[in-house]
Amino acid sequence: MTVFDDLVGQDQAIAVLSRAAAAAGEVVAGGRGAGMTHAWLFTGPPGSGREDAARAFAAALLCPDGGCGHCDQCHQVLIGSHPDLESVRPEGLSYSVKQTRELILRAAGAPTQGRWRVILFEDADRATESAANALLKAIEEPPPRTVWLLCAPAPDDMMITIRSRCRLVNLTTPGTEAVAHVLATRHSVPWETARFAARAAQGHIGRARALALDEGVRARREAVLSIPRSLTGVGECVSAAERLVKTAEEEAAAATTALNESETSELRKLYGEGSSGKGLNRGLVRGGAGALKELEDRQKSRATRIKRDSLDAALLELVSFYRDVLAMQFAAAGVELANDDLRFDLDQLAKSSTPEETLRRIDAIMQCRERLAANVNPQMAVEAMMLALRP
Repeated sequence: MTVFDDLVGQDQAIAVLSRAAAAAGEVVAGGRGAGMTHAWLFTGPPGSGREDAARAFAAALLCPDGGCGHCDQCHQVLIGSHPDLESVRPEGLSYSVKQTRELILRAAGAPTQGRWRVILFEDADRATESAANALLKAIEEPPPRTVWLLCAPAPDDMMITIRSRCRLVNLTTPGTEAVAHVLATRHSVPWETARFAARAAQGHIGRARALALDEGVRARREAVLSIPRSLTGVGECVSAAERLVKTAEEEAAAATTALNESETSELRKLYGEGSSGKGLNRGLVRGGAGALKELEDRQKSRATRIKRDSLDAALLELVSFYRDVLAMQFAAAGVELANDDLRFDLDQLAKSSTPEETLRRIDAIMQCRERLAANVNPQMAVEAMMLALRP
């Protein structure tokens, strides 16, 4: 049992990281530690486990036994409470240069327990250009015993100067059987349900887990995949777009409302609102209004990110549906259908349209994703897509 056991279908990456962890142990003992470097870039498609691999590697670096998986050091890393691990996950649309500089200052400290100071930067591709330049300088001149673990979907998502200074660990999409095995053995999911979830999630481990364990997630998937057969006219296209955008807004509100209230309340207390006593008033002290405005901006950015991620997940579900239609139109032998449970709908659409029309619809969905990423009004972008999907 090691910290790497939870990485599904990543044997090659595990071998690289295990050797590096052993080399890191040699460095701590005063040796050369060939194979260990101060900056790593973890890449791979959504659901491949980039952050899980980086966190497992962090545990292996901080564990005296190279990531045994059962000591206090490993446990603290895996739950995010280890004093020598700085874990960063951008919540908004981007990660600013101010936030990056604050992170670099925190990274400059020496490890408290004598091994390594590890900075795990999830979604590092969200760093702005100025933030990436600041990050580059920190990676070029790292403090002793500081290790940067950056995560991004693909190497090209990072500045070439940052890529060239990092050792690349590329993760792949795990197979259906491997993901189903994890769901069945670790979460006691019945095999048929596990295999359905793994197939529908197309190797995305987190998505597969949610589909297997959460009835609400399965219901939302069914609602999205019912869209193609509902687009019988312009009015139906507009209604479908409204439902999709409204669902994304509701998910963003559900995920942020309570957190926003808590953050705002804590900040107001920090700046003295409600305090009493000599020299104090019950309003915010100087600087409080500016800090409150900055917090509100971050909260809006976070809500926008969650809404955009929710819409993007729905669009990817639609892409998988039309990809299956295309596979049936070409009678591609041996191609596993992600939505095999909807084979009747797939077959009906495959027979009533041409491969060229299916490709056009897939292009329309991908164009909608690009428009949303470019901050086009979601309702307008999704409506245009729905009209393009109409038979």
